[in-house]
Amino acid sequence: MSYDEGNIFARILRGELPAHKVYETGFVLAFMDVMPRSTGHVLVIPKAKARNIFDIGENDLSHVASAVRVIACAAKEAFGADGMSIIQSNESAGGQVVFHMHVHVIPRWEGIELKPHTGGMERSEILAANASKIRQVLSQL
Repeated sequence: MSYDEGNIFARILRGELPAHKVYETGFVLAFMDVMPRSTGHVLVIPKAKARNIFDIGENDLSHVASAVRVIACAAKEAFGADGMSIIQSNESAGGQVVFHMHVHVIPRWEGIELKPHTGGMERSEILAANASKIRQVLSQL
């Protein structure tokens, strides 16, 4: 299947939709998930037009992987998480909903289950505060 220029992440990259950004390079963008499965849930996406793992270039994937590690470390510290779930899904059968390659970085705590994937949207002020906590940790690295 071909890449859809109208997907929500492509629109965020073009500045057509807002996002609570936490990290950006020439190759990747990381921002708060508007339907977080836990506090501090971040999405890391390539700036390249890649539908998923099957068509992303190796260089772009390398930049995504590096950014995922940076964000995971920062989010763990920012929220005092016990651990981190890193999730990357491909195609509908694999659970992919938005068809722009992306990685979920989800802080976890012992004994606390994740919210459902189809949970409600978080309030913008909470997302902004969580993004600020991560950016603060990143600024100290």
